[in-house]
Amino acid sequence: MRPFRSFRLGLLMLGCWVIVGAHAFAVDDLARGATTSTPAHAQPASAATIAAPEDSTSVASPSGVARDLTLKQMGSYGAIKLRGQDPNGTLNVSVRNDEVVTGAKLHLVYTYSPSLIYSLSHIKVYLNGEVVATLPMDKETAGQTVSKDVVLDPRLFTDFNRIGLQMIAHYTLDHCEDPYHSSMWTDISPDTTLTLTTSNIGLPNSLALLPAPFFDRRDNRALVLPFVLPAQADAPTLRAAGVVSSWFGALAGWRGARFPVTPTAPADSHAIAFALPNAMPAGVKLDEIKGPTVIVMPNPASPPESGRKLLVLAGRDTKELQEAANALVLGQVGMSGDRAIVKSVDLGPERRPYDAPNWAPVDRQVSFKELVTDPGQLEAAGFNPSPIRVDVRLPPDLFAWARHSVPLNVSYRYTAPSNYNDSVLNIGVNDQLLRSVRLRPADPSGVERQFNVPLMSGSEARGSEEIRVPALRIGSTNQFQFQFHMDSQKTGLCVSAATDSARAAVDPDSTIDFSQFVHYTAMPNLAFFATSGYPFTRMADLADSAVVIPDAPDVHEQETILALLGQMGRWSGLPALRVSLVPTSAVESVRDRDLLVIGTGSGSSLMEKWGKGLPMLIQRSENDLALREPADRMRANAPTGRAALSVNGPTAAFVAFQSPYTKGKSVVALAASASDRLGDLLDVLGDDARVNEVRGDLTVVRQKVVVGLTVGDTYYVGHLPWYAWVWVHISKYPALMALAGILAGLFVALTVFWALGRLAARRLER
Repeated sequence: MRPFRSFRLGLLMLGCWVIVGAHAFAVDDLARGATTSTPAHAQPASAATIAAPEDSTSVASPSGVARDLTLKQMGSYGAIKLRGQDPNGTLNVSVRNDEVVTGAKLHLVYTYSPSLIYSLSHIKVYLNGEVVATLPMDKETAGQTVSKDVVLDPRLFTDFNRIGLQMIAHYTLDHCEDPYHSSMWTDISPDTTLTLTTSNIGLPNSLALLPAPFFDRRDNRALVLPFVLPAQADAPTLRAAGVVSSWFGALAGWRGARFPVTPTAPADSHAIAFALPNAMPAGVKLDEIKGPTVIVMPNPASPPESGRKLLVLAGRDTKELQEAANALVLGQVGMSGDRAIVKSVDLGPERRPYDAPNWAPVDRQVSFKELVTDPGQLEAAGFNPSPIRVDVRLPPDLFAWARHSVPLNVSYRYTAPSNYNDSVLNIGVNDQLLRSVRLRPADPSGVERQFNVPLMSGSEARGSEEIRVPALRIGSTNQFQFQFHMDSQKTGLCVSAATDSARAAVDPDSTIDFSQFVHYTAMPNLAFFATSGYPFTRMADLADSAVVIPDAPDVHEQETILALLGQMGRWSGLPALRVSLVPTSAVESVRDRDLLVIGTGSGSSLMEKWGKGLPMLIQRSENDLALREPADRMRANAPTGRAALSVNGPTAAFVAFQSPYTKGKSVVALAASASDRLGDLLDVLGDDARVNEVRGDLTVVRQKVVVGLTVGDTYYVGHLPWYAWVWVHISKYPALMALAGILAGLFVALTVFWALGRLAARRLER
């Protein structure tokens, strides 16, 4: 019996090993990219989704938290077009430093040509250079929208990831197949999504990781960072918080940032807390505060395994709290450990006007290498690559009175064609064509092939263009586009085969020059404020600006203050280290500055005190609005009227006017019928689709409707030479211009008559 029993035991063990091995094989096969076909309209099957920048929600699942990334969020602004000569597409995916990928599924929606040899055609999917799936092209679904799910191995994900799509397509068995043939195409739909499941990992309590985990540059979502403030936080405490929010706003940049205010640490996120011995946020417990202190600690409201952190700024008084904030934004690179006590902080020399890091210099010639973060941004590959884009932000008050164009000197290099064809470089600004340049073939002498750094292979050529960019096409936010198109070099069937060797680059030493412009503009202009923070960002550290807050700001007003200063940091690229923040009762102390007013609570009373001449006064149940005939809108002396309206609905508005205290200084007020409607104004500033509707001196926001008006008087800021000032102001009045022309003609005629008389007299004397 014993041998038989041993034999049965052996069979049982063998069966167990077979089952375990089969399960392991199935898991490994799934991780390596097994695909399943689904209808085109089906959504990715995922356990949960997490908040993304565009209309997605977050839900925790047992294996982590999932979020859906759209094609736009992965770096493609539209469908990806794979063609025979350019068969490759790339999606970019980043993973936060405090997250690890536990699952990923690519929901690929695409359409391919119905004229291919399907046994030889397919799509290869790569993840960081490794092939994870091949998708066959079937005859049955050719020309239709196809949807397939590709499971990606989470072990292949790193901080920055590239998902590659390569079309392998053939339309004939002839060895002279033309890669430029029109039948070789596949379009990847914008409905393509990536479901990424991540789990939080606990980072050490180390200040050396700052600004992570509170801001992670790998995260392309809008930054939402709660601020924990003590109850009834005073103006100095809010100023310290505002300096920190402006720093995070500068870091977030194009992502945008909001800073919800809460009296207690939130359980579901990282947060920033501000503490004083007699004003400690609820739930935050600290040892004796020995000076300006910056501490990173586990979030006491979250479970330890969540890894969520609390960044605490503390001081024995508000002055030390401010020093802690200054030290954080200026000296975080020198911090380490979980606690730093600040000995001293030096803000450095005062800044000069218009020197914001996010603005291009306008007092000298600027090279392209100063306008990009990486020279690789000025290079392109392929026969019809995406445009090379160079962003240029400028002070909005530039005035081109002396010249009508901007000199742009562009040097470029490219893989030269062997003969003249339709290879071109299109140069544009703000999606408007400036010049189209035909790319000439390589120099047979080979002189132009000698480079200090061999950036391109094959036959190279170079060229340069001097372009006069019309000043009217230049605004405060600009983008120069350089679109290379490399035409086919084939002169007949089977003459040559196309290779993926086409390269092009704009020289980093290309320049643009705005130094002939002057700073002079008409105000008020809310468009300047909404897109660049002007006039407050004229000084990058807001040294000439003051934020006027209600005497007892509530949570909504505090959040508005932090969000506005975050926007200032986004526009300028610097924290607001020298901004003044005062309650309405102390507004007289900042009368010589540009004022940013929170016009609710006591701020509403302040605006009412300034008079009925303002473009609009908003009270809880009454709106007082200035009126102007549309035909007279451009006339500074046009008659105006007013209308008082009793309303029972919410109203919010941006209001701009000249400071009642100092001529030439500006006031921008965020007014609302209730403080909880201030969020409507912040939503507009953070919405690229609606922010351009903010204009004039009054912009009213009613839910999704944004209406900009010009109803008040105009004033001018900046400086012009006296002769330019005379010409600019006379040009507003046609009669004066005609009179000036007549007087100028008489002056010239009399001068010539006098000169001719002198010459005649000299001849008679001889």
